[in-house]
Amino acid sequence: MCGEKRMMQKVEGIVIRTIDYGESNKIVTLFTRELGKIGVMSRGAKKPKSRLAAVSQLLIYGTFLFQKSQGLGTLNQAEIIDSFRDVRHDLFRASYATYMVEMTDKLTDEKQPNPSLFELLYQMLHYLDEGVDADVLLRIFEMKMLAVAGIRPQLDECVSCGSTEVPVAFSIKDAGFLCKRCVHKDERAYQLSAHLARLLRLFYYFDLERLGQISLKQETKQQLKEIISAYYDEYSGLRLKSKRFLDQLERMDDLR
Repeated sequence: MCGEKRMMQKVEGIVIRTIDYGESNKIVTLFTRELGKIGVMSRGAKKPKSRLAAVSQLLIYGTFLFQKSQGLGTLNQAEIIDSFRDVRHDLFRASYATYMVEMTDKLTDEKQPNPSLFELLYQMLHYLDEGVDADVLLRIFEMKMLAVAGIRPQLDECVSCGSTEVPVAFSIKDAGFLCKRCVHKDERAYQLSAHLARLLRLFYYFDLERLGQISLKQETKQQLKEIISAYYDEYSGLRLKSKRFLDQLERMDDLR
């Protein structure tokens, strides 16, 4: 019994991916506070009466007890801490949340603990559930994930001359802010207002614990989205199904 006990591990985690396996099982990918990203086999989870069915769904946050092994662990039991019910029952919010967890999945390696990233993901889902502006949350998340992706832009000074005066443009090519003396070096740089430059920097460094209601004009949200999306397209190599779906949803919403 002692040997078996040692093989069991309890973690706090969020379900970031699920794959059907065979007729009744699921392979569940958890992003955990203690171990980072891990995969577990959830046996019988596709059966409606299974005690593991509810906890083996995308976006569930809970405690998971699993039996460790060389490959996939086996999920023994789990308890839901938060199901983010309002997110899961709203197509738009669910799509934003799905994009966040897919990005987390794609940008992290197995078994690399990152408690601060776990906290970021949890807070994002919590704020989405609370009804905070999903566009603002997503832009903050994308800015913070630049460090995880290893593609942090220069947001502290002009990427060309090092000036710390207020930047007037953001260069995708040079990966950072440009001051008014250097803006001519990239004719395709995105022109920035002081407000937009401040937001890009704020979203990267922002402590989410202090998030109140951030209210932004639609035009500002669109400018942020364009710059951040172009940057990811250039440097990350990410091609996310959830992002394509989200873009389609937003286009449909614009047509309404």
